[in-house]
Amino acid sequence: VQLQASGGGLVQPGGSLRLSCAASGIAFWATDMGWYRQTPGKQRELVATISTSGRTNYADSVKGRFTISRENAKSTEYLQMNSLKPEDTAVYYCTAADIRGRWEYWGQGTEVTVSS
Repeated sequence: VQLQASGGGLVQPGGSLRLSCAASGIAFWATDMGWYRQTPGKQRELVATISTSGRTNYADSVKGRFTISRENAKSTEYLQMNSLKPEDTAVYYCTAADIRGRWEYWGQGTEVTVSS
């Protein structure tokens, strides 16, 4: 299984970014997907998840600003991030669940920096 995340970068507060995660080696259409993020010295935290049926779940801190989506034909998930804040600065990791629903597979991370 390989998860390749991309789309991170430097953006000013209030700006937008779209992260992508291309998956291979899994039956993407049958796999729950998600995004987590981590800052130095802190535990990795959930950002958003999307089920195989398209049901979504968000951390309270990003509700109304971030949108997770998936494109099964391309085995790719996305995270549209709007109205970015400095506290969104982190390394973002895409993740895929195993058949038991555990977040088993992880991408390499893409760094997002929100700063003026």
